[in-house]
Amino acid sequence: VQLQASGGGLVQAGGSLRLSCAASGSIVSIGDMAWYRQVPGKQRELVASVSSGARATYADSSKGRFAIFRDNTKNTVYLQMNSLKPEDTGVYYCNAGIRERTWPPTVSNYWGEGTLVTVSS
Repeated sequence: VQLQASGGGLVQAGGSLRLSCAASGSIVSIGDMAWYRQVPGKQRELVASVSSGARATYADSSKGRFAIFRDNTKNTVYLQMNSLKPEDTGVYYCNAGIRERTWPPTVSNYWGEGTLVTVSS
């Protein structure tokens, strides 16, 4: 099982980006999916998460500007980021709890490799 994130890049303040993260492999089901952000010298912090039933939660800094949603048919989670600010800059990592097609069944937490978002002022 692996998570492949994409969609990062350089954008001016006020602009938008959409991140994508696709899970692949021997997957039975996916639970919560989330996006985290990390900047140098700081811990990775939660940006937004979405349950398998599409219930979303957001960090205070993301509310009103970001939207997380998922396509369960594609095992993919998205993060639509609008009204970007320089403080949104960082490496964004996707995370998912995945039930694998193994015996006995296992549920493991997976991280994507990260995609860099840079917001210029």
